[in-house]
Amino acid sequence: MLKRLILVAVTTLVACSPPLQRLPLAPVTSQLELRPLVGSVMIRPVTLPTYAAAEEIAFEGPGGLISTNDDILWADDPTRAVSLALIRNLKDILDINVGPDPWPFLNLPDVTVEVQVERMIAGSDGIFYLTGQFFVGGDAIDFRDSTHDFNINQTITDQGLNSITTAQAQALLTLSEEIAQILGR
Repeated sequence: MLKRLILVAVTTLVACSPPLQRLPLAPVTSQLELRPLVGSVMIRPVTLPTYAAAEEIAFEGPGGLISTNDDILWADDPTRAVSLALIRNLKDILDINVGPDPWPFLNLPDVTVEVQVERMIAGSDGIFYLTGQFFVGGDAIDFRDSTHDFNINQTITDQGLNSITTAQAQALLTLSEEIAQILGR
């Protein structure tokens, strides 16, 4: 009897809860085409700030306080989605094998790229901020190891969620283009 009451209570709670909505990262395409200096690139999982790595969508409010909307979640794990966006963008720009870590191919990648994000958030001032560093290191070839800062500010057309995801995707595309310019010409 107790099991049946618990089942009814859980079913009622689930039925009364509003359905969660999931928001995908908006796809964008680069017009940049470069001749690659390398034959393959491995992208390590991108390191995100805690608030940006969470499933809930974070916003920066007045005074810099960060809050989230628990009713709408990212459609994919943010670390995975950001890493895959960089992989897809770099592959399109350089037209070479670009893959995740662990490396899915038989031979070592020519270079590895690691991205560490310090700030990735929609600001209350209508700007999407993406800042941090990326590191490029040679694995299978002799390629100069290097460290690069990035500070990308993308205007958000309005404070709607679709505008925020579009601004985020555009900022990630800009970061991809910055990385590609190190790996191509």
